[in-house]
Amino acid sequence: MSKSLLAQSLDINGTSIQGPLDSKITNLGDLVNRVLTFLLPLAGIVLLFVLIWGGYDYMMSQGNPEKIKTAQAKITTGLIGFFLLISSYLIVRVITAIFGLGTGII
Repeated sequence: MSKSLLAQSLDINGTSIQGPLDSKITNLGDLVNRVLTFLLPLAGIVLLFVLIWGGYDYMMSQGNPEKIKTAQAKITTGLIGFFLLISSYLIVRVITAIFGLGTGII
């Protein structure tokens, strides 16, 4: 990949155009870390809505076993997905700390 495609400062006919990213982002790993700091809280918000949706379905099931099972599946799926997301993030952070690739755990 050409370095000019990831440039944050571009000079065209003497006019300098600045990109939206900080100058701290120098490689793809920095960009991924920046995106993850946005996506993890977003995943927490999605989890909240999934839990509310599952809880609403559970309350509105009126004792119907099929609806109760569906609502419990939504809640369980949301929790498992969030747990997998957080655990995969932590595993990567621990591995980068062990091999000295990052600045440490979290």
